Amino acid sequence: MAADLRLGIALLLLLGAAAGALTAAGIRVRRQVVVAAVRATVQLAAIGVVLGLVFRYPVGAAVVLAVMLTTASRTAARRLSDLSGATRAVLVASLAGALCTLVIAFGTGAVAFSVRYVVALSGITLGGTMTACTLAGRHLLSGIRTRRDEVEGWLALGATPRQAVQDIARTAAGEALLPAIDQTRTVGLVTLPGAFVGALFGGASPGNAARFQLVVLVGLLAAEGVAAVTLTWLLGAPSPLPLAPVEPAPARARTLRLPRRRPVGPARALRLSRRRGVG
Repeated sequence: MAADLRLGIALLLLLGAAAGALTAAGIRVRRQVVVAAVRATVQLAAIGVVLGLVFRYPVGAAVVLAVMLTTASRTAARRLSDLSGATRAVLVASLAGALCTLVIAFGTGAVAFSVRYVVALSGITLGGTMTACTLAGRHLLSGIRTRRDEVEGWLALGATPRQAVQDIARTAAGEALLPAIDQTRTVGLVTLPGAFVGALFGGASPGNAARFQLVVLVGLLAAEGVAAVTLTWLLGAPSPLPLAPVEPAPARARTLRLPRRRPVGPARALRLSRRRGVG
């Protein structure tokens, strides 16, 4: 009970610090921060109960993984609603990326095959593929809209839609991998990733924690790379091309109306200048 009380106090103080900093800076996202913290609390409490049951009844792991995959796909697909077929493409890309990492990690014995590790590694991997799909899809959509004239020029020369968008798709997939690449390059120098810290908190030795974290990081690179390439391939032959977003009509300009004054004649101007001591 005392530990729960200390945790609650710490969370409230951290949330207050975040809200205070945003308020001082005049940034109006305090409500989103509070809602995100409350949702995280509720969801983690719920998943803690669910995983406790799953570890006792492993057959439930399939349901948990299905919910993870569905949620990740729907979250990324909502960001890509302007691309036709985005929902199916995100689902296939996320599944392909996650399976690539899971099959290799457990098939080689690098990670022990148990329900605990399957659920943990699947959750981390699906989160990474969700981010990669979102970034790749948004860069793809933005590139097609920005370079629409170039794409239409290739189509006019007889290129297929995939050939016309090929360079944009490659750039989008590469951009989507930059966060994972930077995280992997700077691990241990800038940050200590969550899996490493969690393993230490769980009592693992630093060496074992580092080995597990290395599998996670390289696994994320593989999963996100496969997911980004798969997504840009599935969405990289759009027909028709996505339209540019409709810009809102500009607000009516406000005109400053000056008060009407009667014209000043020479005689009145002379009187006014004498009153003010001019001339």
